[in-house]
Amino acid sequence: MTETVSQTVSQTEREPDPIQAMAAAARRAGKQLAAQSGEARAALLRALAQALEAPKNIATLLAANRADVEAAKLRANTHDPLSPALIARLGLSAAKLAGLADGLRQLAAMPELLGAVQMQRELDDGLVLERVSCPLGVLGVVFEARPDAVPQITGLALKSGNAVLLKGGSEAQRSNAALLEVIHAVLGAHGLDTACVTLLEDRAAFHGLLKCHDHVDLIIARGSGEFVQLVMDSTKIPVLGHAEGLCHLYVHADAEAERATAIAVDAKCSYPAACNAIETLLWHAEARETSWACLAALAKRGVELRGDPATIELAAGLPVQPASDADWDTEYGEMILAVRQVDSLDAALAHIEHHGSRHTAAIVCADESSASEAFVDGVDAACVFVNASTRFADGYRFGLGAEVGIATGKLHARGPVGVEGLLSYRWLLRGQGQIASSYGPGLRAFKHRDLITNR
Repeated sequence: MTETVSQTVSQTEREPDPIQAMAAAARRAGKQLAAQSGEARAALLRALAQALEAPKNIATLLAANRADVEAAKLRANTHDPLSPALIARLGLSAAKLAGLADGLRQLAAMPELLGAVQMQRELDDGLVLERVSCPLGVLGVVFEARPDAVPQITGLALKSGNAVLLKGGSEAQRSNAALLEVIHAVLGAHGLDTACVTLLEDRAAFHGLLKCHDHVDLIIARGSGEFVQLVMDSTKIPVLGHAEGLCHLYVHADAEAERATAIAVDAKCSYPAACNAIETLLWHAEARETSWACLAALAKRGVELRGDPATIELAAGLPVQPASDADWDTEYGEMILAVRQVDSLDAALAHIEHHGSRHTAAIVCADESSASEAFVDGVDAACVFVNASTRFADGYRFGLGAEVGIATGKLHARGPVGVEGLLSYRWLLRGQGQIASSYGPGLRAFKHRDLITNR
């Protein structure tokens, strides 16, 4: 018996952990990818865009996605139903695939950032220092629903020369697998190791990913604040969190009704499940007519309004439910909006500071209003907009091609994280035999002459 146990332990010790093995393979494949020329990686992106638009692939992808959506809807009457917002994010369409292809082409056309010399400084004659951009290495990206994240994140990884381990939610398993098959076909056709884009399939793989601190350089977690915190607490790997999108729209006293109404409706109704949709509308006490117009337009579009007493009074004749304390801190992700009157710009800023998630906040005001700069200066958020919908907070709309997420923290990257957020840099020093002990007080002086300063 003892011998059998000993043999079992020895065998277990000899067998590599499968997730660690995937991560190690991704690192090797990532080095091959990073060694490609910028034009070769751009060609990959163009080929992937073309593959997403191929009729045969479209049919396969949409069939897989329909199966996922149908399965998600069947969970509605179980003990573990999916929220309407999650189901909305789960869907793919031909139009969505066309948008993803356009984003990939946008990425391909962007200037090459990998290997760029950001600074070049002559320390002394024949001793030149450079700061050069380089990939982070291996990314682990965890996200739920949204199968469109697979080609978006893959595109950014290919452009930046990073390998990526993807862990999507089980609700999108068929869609993600079908997308990965398309991606691997493109990689294989270009002679690249498909391990540079790997899909992890189950909860055990997710927990295994968090232990790959020897092979994974950054975890990107997309989900609720609670989920992001769980990831941060469960790994030694640095985590970039894409958390709640509790976005606010403030209607200032001098806001014009037609402008405010158009922005409010777009920010809430164009895609309520998106993280850049507004969840709270704040209106100045002196903007009664404009604010009523906004509420009427939103109610007409089917938005469930939850308001404070002043809003209920303003909206006489419109269906407005009393807001609870929890409504000011809730990301609905559906056609529900919390509405509150504020007495001043400062009161709006205080509300956003207390209840916002530092994702995106917007103000509607007159073009010449002094409130706009006060709002911009006063809001602590990754994206702050004046007279524009919060729905513009998006990597594709920013011209980044795509995004791996919207970071609300302040370290490394903030807002929509595109290619630049997936690069680091290293210092290269080329000399002619110089030694450090030759320099200092009373010794040889450094020149420190900048040859180029791109950054």
